[in-house]
Amino acid sequence: MPHYTAQKISQTLEINGDLTKPAWQSATWSQRFADMVTAAPGLYDTRAAMLWNDTHLYVAFRAEEPFLEAHLTQRDSIIFLENDLELLIDGGDCYYELEVNARNTVYEVFFIWRDAYQKGGRFDVPLFDVYHPQTLTFGGNFDRTDETFWYGTHPRGVRWAFLHYDLPGLQTAVKLEGTLNDNRDIDRGWSLEIAIPWQSLTWLANGRSLPPQNGDRWKMFLGRFQKVSVSGIPVQQAMVLTPHGVLDTHLPERWSEIEFAG
Repeated sequence: MPHYTAQKISQTLEINGDLTKPAWQSATWSQRFADMVTAAPGLYDTRAAMLWNDTHLYVAFRAEEPFLEAHLTQRDSIIFLENDLELLIDGGDCYYELEVNARNTVYEVFFIWRDAYQKGGRFDVPLFDVYHPQTLTFGGNFDRTDETFWYGTHPRGVRWAFLHYDLPGLQTAVKLEGTLNDNRDIDRGWSLEIAIPWQSLTWLANGRSLPPQNGDRWKMFLGRFQKVSVSGIPVQQAMVLTPHGVLDTHLPERWSEIEFAG
């Protein structure tokens, strides 16, 4: 069984962060996100929904947050250092990462597994120039211990990380239910709305139809990182649609399986 089934719609959605639209009201919302490692219910209520039509993939998040906080405003800042919502899309030999905070600041990275990047191969194009100053190597969330320093812990090893990549046509919008960076009151939370043109996912299609055909399945990560203070010490909580059993986002084989229903 898929972890989530995205329903097809006929209309085009205006992306403004408002999830009271009839389309989202009629959508199937996920269960409450769970702790990434333990699978216990997430600290705060977080849920997601997906819709799609012939031109776009639509993703929405609802995030409970009693003290709304976001400070980073520069695009491609390391958003996960704050509180964020995340969408990652698997493409087999590559994957795409999107992070957004409550200020609608966007962070994007395109990853290509090093074993899939061959001279003269399909990824050997100017867009994915490994000599670009914003191209780095990445071994995973645990690539700084003695045994995994160079290659990380994933069986496929290192990825190329293209920090300068921007997904064409990406739209994001947030809506706040509370006061940002003011803890004198209790906030309800925030919502995030995303639109991605199918034709922007050509590198990730991996032989699949764009737009998808009825019954097609894609691997995606839907998650949230939230900093909370425990006895004055900041602790980051990871909440996800599908638990991994380990605190590592970059495991495409453990991401949610999304089915597209026509």
